[in-house]
Amino acid sequence: MNGEKEVTIYDLAKILNISIATVSRALKDDPVVSKKTRKKIFELAEQMGYRANNFARNLRNQRTDTIGVIVPRLNSYFVATVIAGIESVVNQAGYNLIISQSSESVEKEMQNVRSMFNNRVDGLLVSLAYDTTDISHFDIFYNKNIPLIFFDRISEHKNSTNILIDNRKAAYQVTSHLLSRGCKRVVHVTADSGSNVYKDRLAGYKDALVEAGLLFREEYVIYSDLSLEAGEETAKKILRMKPRPDAVFVANDNCAVGCMLGMKQAGIRIPEDVAFAGFNNDPVSKVIEPNLTTINYPAYEMGEAAARHLISHLNGTESIQSMKTILLRSELIVRASSER
Repeated sequence: MNGEKEVTIYDLAKILNISIATVSRALKDDPVVSKKTRKKIFELAEQMGYRANNFARNLRNQRTDTIGVIVPRLNSYFVATVIAGIESVVNQAGYNLIISQSSESVEKEMQNVRSMFNNRVDGLLVSLAYDTTDISHFDIFYNKNIPLIFFDRISEHKNSTNILIDNRKAAYQVTSHLLSRGCKRVVHVTADSGSNVYKDRLAGYKDALVEAGLLFREEYVIYSDLSLEAGEETAKKILRMKPRPDAVFVANDNCAVGCMLGMKQAGIRIPEDVAFAGFNNDPVSKVIEPNLTTINYPAYEMGEAAARHLISHLNGTESIQSMKTILLRSELIVRASSER
C-alpha cells in the first residue's frame, strides 16, 4: 500500500510564497530569518507533518549524529543508571542514541556490533558480555577509525579508551573491612567469567587475605550468575560448609540480597552469625534488613564520562588514542550487615 507523499521544504515554500532558502534557514532556527516568519514556517511544518530529511543531510556530512551503546543487559539498575548518564550528555550535545543488549552472550554481542556498524553510528560505547574473551568482532570499527570506548567491563586495545573503577582496590577494601570486624572465614561469591570486573574483585579479595596472614581457600570462592535466585542457592551451599563461614562478600548487591534472604530463612542472624557485603550500591541494598554494606559504584558519572570523551573525540577536541584508561572513584559504604 502506498503511503502519503512526504512533505518537503518546496511544499512549505510554495504555500507560504517564500523562498526555499528562507524555509531551510528557518527550520534550522537561523536568526537571519525573523521570529515572525520562523513561527509561521514552524506552525505550517507541524500542521502538514513535515519531517526533516536527516538521511540525506547525513549522507552529505558523512555523519549520522548517532552514538551506539551495547550493554550486557538492560534489566540492571547499574546499567540503567549508566545509560541515564550517557543520555544526559548525548542529548545536550545534539546526538541520538541506539541502545542494544548482548544478553550476556558474545554471539549476540557480535550481532549487535554488526548492526551498529551497518547503522553507521559515529561512535560506540560498550560494556562487554560475560563470555567475551576476544574482541576481534570490533575490528570493523577500528579499521574505519570509528571511535570506541569500553566502560565497566573492558578489554585492552591500543585504539580504545577504558572507563572503570579500581575493582581490585574496592574488593580489597570490602574484604579488609570484614576481616577488621573479626571475621576469619570469608566466602567470596563471584561470576565464572573472563571479565576484568570479576577477576579484579577476586584478586582484591585475595590481596586482603594475604595481608591479614590468612590462607586463600579455593572452596571459599563460589561461582554463580550473580542473580537474586542464585543468591538463594548460594546460601544453601554456604550452610552446608563445615565449619560455617562467618562472612560473605558477593560481587553484586542483587545476589548478596538473595543470599541474605536464604540465610535468614534458615535462622542465621546477620551480622551476628554471618556478616555480609555486596557491590554496586543498588537501591536493594537499602531495602534489605539489615541494610547491606557495599561499594558505591558511580554509574551515572561513568555514563557521563564515557559520552563526554566520545563526543570530544567526534568534535575534534580530543584524541581517542591519548586517553587510554580512566579510573573513577568508588567508596566503601559500611552498613549494619557487617557491623558485628
